[in-house]
Amino acid sequence: MSAPISATRDARLNRSRKSSKSYDTSRDPTTQSTSANEQSRASEKDALNDISFRTPQRTSTPRQPPFLFGIGSGIVQDIRSRLLWYWSDWKDAYNYRVIPSIVLIFFANVLPGIAFSLDLIERTNQYGVSEVLLSSFMASFIFSIFGAQPLCIAGVTGPITVLNQTIYDITQRGSNPPNYLHFVGWVYLWGAILHWITAALNFCNFLKYVTLFSCDTFGFYVAWVYLQYGVQVVTRQFHSSSPAAYLTSIILALLMLATSFLFQGLSRTTLFHRHVRRFFADYGMPISLVATSGMAYWGRFNSANPATLPTGGAFTPAGGREWLVRFWDLDGKWVGIAFPFGVVLWVLFFFDHNVSSLIAQGSQFPLRKPPGFHYDFFLLGITTFIAGLLGLPAPNGLIPQAPIHTTSLLVMGQRRKSKDDPEDPDQTRTPSPELDPSLAVREVPVGVVEQRVSNLAQGSLCLVLLSGPFLHVLGLIPRGVLAGLFWYMGLDALLGNGITQKILYLFRDRALIPKNEPLNRVRKSRIMMFVAVQFVGFGATFAITQTVAAIGFPILIFLLVPLRTLVVPRLPFTQEELAVLDGPTASPFTMESVGGTHRS
Repeated sequence: MSAPISATRDARLNRSRKSSKSYDTSRDPTTQSTSANEQSRASEKDALNDISFRTPQRTSTPRQPPFLFGIGSGIVQDIRSRLLWYWSDWKDAYNYRVIPSIVLIFFANVLPGIAFSLDLIERTNQYGVSEVLLSSFMASFIFSIFGAQPLCIAGVTGPITVLNQTIYDITQRGSNPPNYLHFVGWVYLWGAILHWITAALNFCNFLKYVTLFSCDTFGFYVAWVYLQYGVQVVTRQFHSSSPAAYLTSIILALLMLATSFLFQGLSRTTLFHRHVRRFFADYGMPISLVATSGMAYWGRFNSANPATLPTGGAFTPAGGREWLVRFWDLDGKWVGIAFPFGVVLWVLFFFDHNVSSLIAQGSQFPLRKPPGFHYDFFLLGITTFIAGLLGLPAPNGLIPQAPIHTTSLLVMGQRRKSKDDPEDPDQTRTPSPELDPSLAVREVPVGVVEQRVSNLAQGSLCLVLLSGPFLHVLGLIPRGVLAGLFWYMGLDALLGNGITQKILYLFRDRALIPKNEPLNRVRKSRIMMFVAVQFVGFGATFAITQTVAAIGFPILIFLLVPLRTLVVPRLPFTQEELAVLDGPTASPFTMESVGGTHRS
């Protein structure tokens, strides 16, 4: 992971303000200048290939947002705007940045997806590793080939496994329970229908009310879920393994965590050549995973026999059932009972998937190609229906994998720094006499390799894993390494989260804080109040998932939006303070498809 998942508040707000002034020209391929193309091509020398910015000419002005209840207008606009770029989505993949992106996202997607499903697999006996891998492939295939936002990675998430597990606990406790997969098939069908209605009536326009307040709170929750699951992967072995086995798992988990952060730390230092540092950032986590897994089979680690991932037969569903789930055979009374669960699923996916898409297209990423929220949410309904038909966990947008994917595709270039660079935190430090500060340069994002191949390739690798030889290799990965991967991804997401950044600001030495830091314009008491409100939303969501009422956690996640829109403005904040503490998740160019950004 070459950069934190979320940029700091001031960087995001500055980019958002900048793009609000220039998005209508700088994003339009008809107005891209030759010098911009040359600068982008020059900055990619370290990436071995030259990214092509020769794109279809868009002759229309920035599109108007679709009217609410204008049936299908949002879907049609998304298809028309994105179709112009479809061929370039494949041509632009001829770039070295795609290779490390595929490797990184494959490991960051498939292994956490399997680990999230361990509880579901062991408790229900209705799902297996094959179902998780096939779900990830199905999502990547549909969204990379047909989707309007191929940068958004979809797969099996922690929230959907919690929801499926809760459905199992509720429906199977009676004396005459329904067939679980048949019942879930109807839940997914009801949810898919609601997805299609939402997309057709342009309800995705409500995303204009989703700001960094909601995204940071939800991202904070997801980060802690990753940390919690890492602990559970280890503690689950206490009663099923020998003391030597689970102590070995703990050592492997800590080793995975330490080596991953070591590579990340080296990539951010001034040591070695910049190509070497970028190699550490691109491949540090996969190398750590492979090396730590290999350690489990060396010497006394091997004799401890640590627990590994469970696997089944190649292309074989759990329990030897048929792949086709005939959910239409379910008794009629259960069909109606499945509807409220379908509503909960729809609420979860409406927020989770769309927020994943927003963060993957955040204002810190210099994107050029238009989004397509309405059309992609319609496609999500199709993948949800197919998941119910095949008995798979339903896929949706992944956090933090979606923004990690975009980050891995960043094209870095160098710009000259001036003495009064507003982003330089050390302006007061006396420069070295050997160096002229006017000649100092640093790498900044100058582009993103926006293409479809990396998403498709990482999903195709999931399908390859379903074959017998690769399933055997997958079964060799120790669960302790998986726990370390969870801790690494959770901590990395936590450190880059806006809530964490505000908390760290409160403890920073005032003498070392840059004078142009935006939070300097906000009273500390107001920063603490804003963070406290976010903690209330996070705490309520995290707490309910630990109880029998976990089925309602998507509702609490969705309520973060009206909490920010209706409640926070009534608290004693000034408009200037709210503008600093909060802001739009994506640039005006991205938000124009859902009616722009709400101003409160």
